[in-house]
Amino acid sequence: MSGSETRVTKISKLNKPVEVDAEFCLVQLYGPELGKKYRLDEGEREFTIGRDEKNFIVVELDNVSRRHAQVLLKSGKYFVNDLQSTNGTYLNDEEIRSEMPLRSGDLVKVGGAIFKFLSGDNIESLYHEEIYQLTINDGLTQINNKRFFLEFLEREMGRCHRYNRSLSLIMFDIDHFKAINDQNGHLAGDYVLRELASVVRHRVRKEECFARYGGEEFAYVMPESGGDNARKFAEKLRKLIEDHRFAFEGKDIKVTVSIGVADLTAEMTEPQQFIKVADAALYKAKKSGRNRVVG
Repeated sequence: MSGSETRVTKISKLNKPVEVDAEFCLVQLYGPELGKKYRLDEGEREFTIGRDEKNFIVVELDNVSRRHAQVLLKSGKYFVNDLQSTNGTYLNDEEIRSEMPLRSGDLVKVGGAIFKFLSGDNIESLYHEEIYQLTINDGLTQINNKRFFLEFLEREMGRCHRYNRSLSLIMFDIDHFKAINDQNGHLAGDYVLRELASVVRHRVRKEECFARYGGEEFAYVMPESGGDNARKFAEKLRKLIEDHRFAFEGKDIKVTVSIGVADLTAEMTEPQQFIKVADAALYKAKKSGRNRVVG
């Protein structure tokens, strides 16, 4: 790291308990200072996070309390704790009720900001890997972002045109998402987006692309599946999401999606042409009653 000497440290792999003689930092994955790194210097034992400028990490968001959370070093390990904040602090989507130990790779959610805890003998390498991931992944949902999706779609369109292969595009968004935010709060809305992404992510094959297109809209690219298979899969996704239990702070939230499906044609040479057709099908699904597939 810049300004620090080279030290001999113990190796701490991701998701293993940290060692006190390793290096540690928090990286903001989602929030106003995206990608910023906060080194946890072993000379200090407590680091606070909040809206007040006196905190070690200042997060200028309305849903962050003045002193919201703290990270502290105790008995050779780092812990995270909530400081009786208004909106709570979450560790890997579990609300923190008392001090909880941190492991490398853990996600800490403070209001509308998400931090990743990293530890190891080469923090710079881990940090640069996180920065790279931020260029292709969405910080909130941890799935591919719009930039990666557009590049993937353009590449697949060219390949499928060259070899006369089928390509299907699924676009879907969450029904009445504004109402979910209005009735349950924006933290609940963030939870719904993350949980939905997690549910769908497990169905994605390595040759496919699943991405957050923007807001509450998602995209799913299916190379060489064929229109009928894509529509059957879209219906499975719709049912999977409808049947999944979304529960935030003990309250169930009903979530459904409207889905549009499009198939690549010879006339489509640009990604936006393909997206426009899928979006038109999505619009029809919403206009015809929502919670359905049109394609």
